[in-house]
Amino acid sequence: MAGGSSNGNGSMINGINVTPLVDIILVLLIIFMVTAKLVVAPTSALGVTLPKAASAGTVQVVFSLQLTKQGGLFVNGHAVADDEALKVRAEQELVQHPDLKAVIQADGDVPHRRVIHVMDLLSQAHVTNIAFAVDSSNSPEGPAAR
Repeated sequence: MAGGSSNGNGSMINGINVTPLVDIILVLLIIFMVTAKLVVAPTSALGVTLPKAASAGTVQVVFSLQLTKQGGLFVNGHAVADDEALKVRAEQELVQHPDLKAVIQADGDVPHRRVIHVMDLLSQAHVTNIAFAVDSSNSPEGPAAR
């Protein structure tokens, strides 16, 4: 018989193994404790902040700068004549969009001093969020070198 000792002559069960019963009760207790919190307050129990439809209209504006190896400078796809014109365009964009982010896309053959010079011009125009665009799909070293 399960859970007891038997000497074959129909004697009484001397002991019951209660370990499986305790395991089942503990599992049920844990399940009830977890689900009870969700039943009482379903929205606050998970700690999820739901998005508001009114704030979904914000769009991040990017001030894109392209530096070509021939020395050309393009802002959002349009050629810029000189450094002063770049500063003026950056200041105008910053007035319209205070959280402006500048992304510099420089050809691999552009000298480092030219990229630093453009960064300095952006800094003079008070643009502080500057990032660099990279193309990791055709890296000569491969993904292991990064």
